[in-house]
Amino acid sequence: MRLEKQTALLIGIYIVLTVCFACNENIKKKIIREKESMMQIDKNVYGSTIDNNYVSEFSLRNVGGIEVNIITYGGIITKIMAPDSEGRMENVVLGFDNLEQYEKENPFFGALVGRYGNRIAKGKFSLEGVAYTLEKNNGDNSLHGGLKGFDKVVWQVEEVKETDSFVSLKLSYLSEDMEEGFPGNLKTNVTYTLHKDNSLDVLYEATTDKTTIVNLTQHSYFNLSGNFSELILDHEVAIDADKFVPVDPKLIPLGELASVQDTPFDFRKARLVGNAINADNEQIKLGSGYDHCWVLNSQEKGYRLVAKAYHSKSGRLMEVFTDQPGMQLYTGNFLDGTLPVPGGGTYAKRSGLCFETQHYPDSPNQPQFPSTTLEPGKKYITKTTFKFSTK
Repeated sequence: MRLEKQTALLIGIYIVLTVCFACNENIKKKIIREKESMMQIDKNVYGSTIDNNYVSEFSLRNVGGIEVNIITYGGIITKIMAPDSEGRMENVVLGFDNLEQYEKENPFFGALVGRYGNRIAKGKFSLEGVAYTLEKNNGDNSLHGGLKGFDKVVWQVEEVKETDSFVSLKLSYLSEDMEEGFPGNLKTNVTYTLHKDNSLDVLYEATTDKTTIVNLTQHSYFNLSGNFSELILDHEVAIDADKFVPVDPKLIPLGELASVQDTPFDFRKARLVGNAINADNEQIKLGSGYDHCWVLNSQEKGYRLVAKAYHSKSGRLMEVFTDQPGMQLYTGNFLDGTLPVPGGGTYAKRSGLCFETQHYPDSPNQPQFPSTTLEPGKKYITKTTFKFSTK
């Protein structure tokens, strides 16, 4: 009888242990599933500027394997890790491996550009009968905000969010009245949001206390091959635009909008970047390749798909969505082989291409172009999305 009780007790203990083990395994599996479904954002120390301003780095990750690294200096995207068609993860944006290089040598790699993206002729414009003179940093012109634009300041972190479907980083910068010659105290917020579907939103918001001009953009150089020793001439690009903005020898708009029909600027059907980048065309020669603003179609629709870039060898596809009227396609024509690639080598001419969604260049001096004026009491708000996939 005692033996039977002992046997029953052992059987009971076995059953309890079996159930506990099963529960524990289920808990482990649940934790793994939850971890796999998490969107993550991590913060690290990146360095300090020459002015001893502390710079942080944030890594945004999603379940699809996309990782976007952003530093608070210039709001710069330093890295985007994206899978190719076989699942290999590689960085697809040009950048450096330390803060010193971004401070001293950066041709706007990955940067937030402002107050005014692109060029303003002779660094001058007028608003409400008042003439303003900007800092010149591009010959006789002001380019991308002047000598110390938004790409060269340390942004403050306003908010970090982690949810089941996205992670986001909200940055802010107060550009004081007459900074670089621009009127008004401009409070700017830029929010980077990485979604589950491998899309990266860039939301720009700004307010001012004095009438001013604003034209913000993101200046990442993409190379979807993931190999920066390769040029972007084999990238297939499509742009939904019937017209582009012709420029003079200093790359200032002539004031007219020209048809892309029968020109190297016709990307309405996808074509290789290298097909006509060296064409015997005056505009191509002036830009040493593509460095022009396309007049995007369907502006009345607001936010829409405007461009695609595809790299057939890797299978990577990037789609660009925006509510902006224009987009500057720049093919890295002024990279000259002197800037270092992390891990070795240098960035050659045309080793990256930019899709800078924006208003047209020199709009403050071209009244026929869409206005870039922002008044007190009104809000500047615009969104651009870069979506990554494979095919």
